[in-house]
Amino acid sequence: MACSTLRPHLPAPEALHPSLWLASQLAQSHDRCVDTGYPVLSNQLPGGGWPTGTLVELLLQQPGVGEMRLLQPALMALERPVVLIQPPYAPQALGLAALGIPPTQLLWIRNTGKSSDALWAAEQVLRSGSCGAVLLWQQHVRDDALRRLHLAAQSGETLFCLMRPLVAAQSASPAPLRLALHPAAGGIHIDFVKRRGPQREAPLFLPLTPSLLQRHAPLDRPAPAPAPARSVLPELVG
Repeated sequence: MACSTLRPHLPAPEALHPSLWLASQLAQSHDRCVDTGYPVLSNQLPGGGWPTGTLVELLLQQPGVGEMRLLQPALMALERPVVLIQPPYAPQALGLAALGIPPTQLLWIRNTGKSSDALWAAEQVLRSGSCGAVLLWQQHVRDDALRRLHLAAQSGETLFCLMRPLVAAQSASPAPLRLALHPAAGGIHIDFVKRRGPQREAPLFLPLTPSLLQRHAPLDRPAPAPAPARSVLPELVG
């Protein structure tokens, strides 16, 4: 007579620890997330949105491929200041208004020429917990600096996005979410370089509405003067 061995029922990984998940499914994040505003993208992210209190990397083929329009719905939903650190271009008041971000809600920190100052400023802002989002642009970031930024982000619930060149996808990073952005007609293609879940082979096409400055001639008024990197913290927490 044939005998069969019954396999014991195994508990779901998340029942053992919230940081565990099956490789065939997205992790069930217990951290706070900010809605991306794009359901097709949110469905591909653990927790269903942009994770806060952690390092998120957006790897760009070139600056201005649509990263600000990608983040627009999340930034509009925040009620606290948005900090831009060392952006490749000076923020434009008209462009920010077109994105629905009041210039009065924005803090622009322009680096004095040293990446160490920009990284220091980002750490201090993240640890202060005084801002809703921090967007940092960097060409080269050392591994130890990435770890410090990740730890600083974990001290609060700030949406923290680090913009890096696309070539950085070849390097390791402590960021649990890394997306590569490529320009495409009518939007962008998103490659999921790293996420807590199954690997996605095909890129995700996300349609983006052209910004006001792309539809019309760029009319602008002077942006507020940037604050030096090492003098912004008292203003943020005061």
